[in-house]
Amino acid sequence: MRDLHKSSVLGSKHGSLMSWRPQYRSSKFRNVYGKVASREHCFDGIPITKNVHDNHFCAVNARFLAIVTESAGGGSFLVIPLEQTGRIEPNYPKVCGHQGNVLDIKWNPFIENIIASCSEDTSVRIWEIPEGGLKRNMTEAVLELYGHSRRVGLVEWHPTTNNILFSAGYDYKVLIWNLDIGEPVKMIDCHTDVILCMSFNTDGSLLATSCKDKKLRVVEPRSGRVLQEASCKNHRVNRVVFLGSTKRLLTTGVSRWNTRQIALWDQEDLSMPLIEEEIDGLSGLLFPFYDADTHMLYLAGKGDGNIRYYEIGSEKPYLSYLMEFRSPAPQKGLGVMPKHGLDVSACEVFRFYKLVTLKGLIEPISMIVPRRSETYQEDIYPMTPGTEPALTPDEWLSGVNRDPILMSLKEGYKKTSKIVFKAPAREKKGVVVNGIDLLENVPPRTENEVGQRRAAASSTASGAVGFGERGVPPFYPHLQHFAPIAARGSPLYLQSTPAERRYRS
Repeated sequence: MRDLHKSSVLGSKHGSLMSWRPQYRSSKFRNVYGKVASREHCFDGIPITKNVHDNHFCAVNARFLAIVTESAGGGSFLVIPLEQTGRIEPNYPKVCGHQGNVLDIKWNPFIENIIASCSEDTSVRIWEIPEGGLKRNMTEAVLELYGHSRRVGLVEWHPTTNNILFSAGYDYKVLIWNLDIGEPVKMIDCHTDVILCMSFNTDGSLLATSCKDKKLRVVEPRSGRVLQEASCKNHRVNRVVFLGSTKRLLTTGVSRWNTRQIALWDQEDLSMPLIEEEIDGLSGLLFPFYDADTHMLYLAGKGDGNIRYYEIGSEKPYLSYLMEFRSPAPQKGLGVMPKHGLDVSACEVFRFYKLVTLKGLIEPISMIVPRRSETYQEDIYPMTPGTEPALTPDEWLSGVNRDPILMSLKEGYKKTSKIVFKAPAREKKGVVVNGIDLLENVPPRTENEVGQRRAAASSTASGAVGFGERGVPPFYPHLQHFAPIAARGSPLYLQSTPAERRYRS
C-alpha cells in the first residue's frame, strides 16, 4: 500500500510537471522562410526619399511599383512596371505634380493604373498611369482634391467600394472623398492630434485609428461616431491593423519602459488588451502586416533588417512565434504585393518590397511555404478578395455593407479589370461637409496659435517678407485666410513646413 501511495504521489507530481511543459503545435506555416530576389530582379539606382515621416513611401500592385523619391523642389514619385527590373536610369520619368513633399501613396485596389498621393502642399491627387508606364514626366493629375487646411499625411482606399478614398491631415480631420463627383462627402472630426494610422475591417464598415493623443479608436466611418476608445497609458500605440474578420485588432507601440511592444484587442471592448507582448529594446517604429488568408502576422521594424512572423490563433495564447527573416541591410519602408500578384507555383504566400535607402535599392522578399509537390496547394491559398468592387459609392454612403468579392488563385491571375476611372468635371467652388465650408476661414485651435498669428501679422506689417502679394504661396489658393508667413525666425515661420518655407517669395 505504501508503494502504491508513493507511486500515486509521484504520478501526480509528474502529471503536474507535464502540464507546465509547452504543448507541441502543428502548423503548416512553421517552416515559412524568406527568399531575397537575385540582384537582377531588384530595382537599383533609385533616389529613395530621405523624408523622416513614418510611412512606407512605397506602393505595389500586380503591374507597377511606385516609390517616393528625393527631389529638389516639390514632391515626386517613380512608377516602374514590375517586369522592368535592374538599374533605373537617373532621368527616368517621374510623377512630379505636387508642390510639397509627397507623404503617402496608395494604388486603387480595383483599377490597377490609378494611384492616389498626398503631400505637404495640403492636396490629395489622383493619377492615371498610362499602359506600359511613364514615357515622360507627369505633372497633370486627373483629379486634385483640396479640403485639408494643413499637410495630408495618410491616404487609404476603401476595401470593398470603388472610388471611395479616405485622407487624414495634420488638421486632425479624416475626409471621405467620393471620386465619382470629386468632392468630400463626410468628415470624421473626433481626433485631438495628428492621426498616425488608419485600418479597415474586412467589409469596410469599421475604421480603426491610432493618434498622437495616445488613444486608439474604432469609428463608424459614415457617421463619424466613435464606437470604442482606449486611452493607452502603458502601451503607447503607433500602428494599428484589423485582423481580418476575427473581430480583433493588433497594435504596435512602446511600453512604459520604452521597449517595443505589441498588443491584441477585442474590437468590441477596448478597456483592456487581451495580451501584451514585449518584442525588444530597439527604438525604430514597428510596422505590422496581417495576412487574413494564412492568419500570419509580420512585424518589420523601421531601421531594422529583420522581419518577425507569427501565427494568430482564436484561443490563448493567441500569438504563436514562427520564425524570423534576417538581413544586414536596414529597411526604410516596405511595400506589399496584393495576393493576386503572388507566384502560386512557388508556394509564395506574401511578398515585401524592401526600401534600402543607403544603396538606392528596392529588394523583393518572398515568404515561401516549402512544399515538395508542384501542384496547386489549395490549403494555403483559400478564396481571397479580388479586383472587383462589391459596392458603388452611393450604395456604401447609403449604409450598405458587403463583404469583398472573392477570387481563386488556382488558374493564376490573368483577368484584367474592366473598370475605367472617369474624372468628374469640376468647377472652383467651396467645399461644404457637415455644414462647414472646409476652404473658408479655419479658426486657430489654441490661444498660443492666436498669439503666434498676431505676432506674425504685426511683423509682416513692419516690413517682413511674405508669400507673394497676399502672403500665400501660389500652390495654396485655398489658404487665403491664413496670416502671411513672417520673416525668418518668427514664431509662425518656425511653425511652417519646409515646403512652405521653400516657396517664400
